[in-house]
Amino acid sequence: MSADALVRLEVADNVATIHLQRPPMNALSVQMQQEIRGAANQASQREDVRAVVIYGGPKVFAAGADVKEMVDWPLTDALVRSTRLQAAFTAVERIEKPTIAAITGYALGGGCELALCADLRVAGDNAKLGQPEILLGIIPGAGGTQRLPRLIGPSRAKDLIFTGRFVDAAEALSIGLVDRVVPPDDVYTEALALAQRLAQGPPHALRAAKQSIDRGLMVDLDSGLEIERVHFASLFGTRDKQVGMTSFIEHGPGKAEFTGQ
Repeated sequence: MSADALVRLEVADNVATIHLQRPPMNALSVQMQQEIRGAANQASQREDVRAVVIYGGPKVFAAGADVKEMVDWPLTDALVRSTRLQAAFTAVERIEKPTIAAITGYALGGGCELALCADLRVAGDNAKLGQPEILLGIIPGAGGTQRLPRLIGPSRAKDLIFTGRFVDAAEALSIGLVDRVVPPDDVYTEALALAQRLAQGPPHALRAAKQSIDRGLMVDLDSGLEIERVHFASLFGTRDKQVGMTSFIEHGPGKAEFTGQ
């Protein structure tokens, strides 16, 4: 990793942390976007990684795209760079392992869109989330118009996107934009503990559950049920299925030690 890297991947105890490190606000520059994509791809490919945390540090998650970098883009640049931006964030969404966004302070614009790519979101009670792009004369371009309504519903998403207003942690929790709210100093610890718990689970089953949910949301119910059926049946070819069921019969639920086989 180069000395001027804006994103750092750290792995310990089967949990990877993607650290965003472009102070003071983690503005998501073109370089940072590409490093996020690289870190996501590494986390996906590494066999010693079973869960992932995305963390912007103790003060801010990410306050959005680098507007100074964008202000003079001609249309041709916007077309090319928006494709790369979406690809970077989609790489996070497609990590085939549980992912958790650990949010302190601002998660705005691209920062909010990045958090939407995670499976779960742990926020500090000082968090502010929103999609304020409309105030710049544009709309979200890294998935906000697509992932936000899928998460909180179209009406609530339109409220946030049309007005550009911020929501605090309490409102974010009430509308399902975040899943847990804790004191800011506990955000990373809480997210890491959750990731470590998930990392102890059966990785093949977790991958199957994630794919079934994510892909099922994009198709009709019958197609979604077929996706689920195929994944369900495929797990009967894993060693972890045998371990889990045998442990349940002999010792009760929650005591199996999965190996990932």
